[in-house]
Amino acid sequence: MFAVYAESFHDDDPLAGLVLGDRPEPEVPDEWTTVEVRAAALNHHDLWSLRGVGLRQEALPMILGCDAAGLDPDGNEVIVHSVIADPSWVGDETLDPRRSLLSERYQGTLAERVAVPRRNVVAKPVGLSFEEAACLPTAWLTAYRMLYVQGALKPGDSVLVQGAGGGVATALIALARAGGLRVYATSRDEAKRARALEIGAHEVFASGERLPVTVDAVMETVGRATWTHSIRSLRPGGAVVISGTTSGPELDDAMLSHIFFRQLRVIGSTMGTRDELAALVALLDATGTRPLIDRVLPLDQARAGFAAMASGDLFGKIVFTR
Repeated sequence: MFAVYAESFHDDDPLAGLVLGDRPEPEVPDEWTTVEVRAAALNHHDLWSLRGVGLRQEALPMILGCDAAGLDPDGNEVIVHSVIADPSWVGDETLDPRRSLLSERYQGTLAERVAVPRRNVVAKPVGLSFEEAACLPTAWLTAYRMLYVQGALKPGDSVLVQGAGGGVATALIALARAGGLRVYATSRDEAKRARALEIGAHEVFASGERLPVTVDAVMETVGRATWTHSIRSLRPGGAVVISGTTSGPELDDAMLSHIFFRQLRVIGSTMGTRDELAALVALLDATGTRPLIDRVLPLDQARAGFAAMASGDLFGKIVFTR
């Protein structure tokens, strides 16, 4: 079957190890099933995999991709939940120390078909296209958990989203607005600030610009470049929820004095559970909120999508179809 996969690791030029070509049909263990992929979304995780982060040399070649929507063997329209927990694990899959994502230990979704545990399949509402549904399992599920599970935000609360433009950040803005939050967003790029207003932000600011108010929570995916601004933007007792560090994890100043004096909370957040994915799907179905898609490309043009993500030339999700 046709697939997009990592053949080797190259830290300086990750696309050098990207291959488009034939791979074997997926193996289907007991209690697993297959999904015929109609659409699959691209994530920064895929670029990190090409650099050898989270993916072992002995696992190569590895089909990339965490997100997919398609058809199960009975023809039902489904969404794939990509967090693979140990079969014996009970409870929140993200807390299983043996968990992995598709494309780490098991072959990923950028292919004609993917094998997943049966419990990792969620029904797709008719109102969501395959392209829209494919955006949900990583970026949008991450955003949902950050806001409403780890952040425990409720209607009327205020939130700052750092670095508007990427898949998680755009999901955070749209989902926060759909949940009745007051939404602030930052970006270095004026055009991206304008787009953030279009998708739901109430006010936008240049990166590092002082806000007119302090907020209940900050959604942090950037890391080093925005950390000081995130901490200074919180009200006493507020929370910063972290799910990524795209600018790097090493801080010049962790702002510990501000954190303890203002009694701030620092909360990590990773992906989400199958039940949270189902709740996210229900929220979108009820509110009419839809993922922001930057571009849709045929799977055989995947290299162009990877190049766009590597350069930062996107606002929203890149989706591949077949």
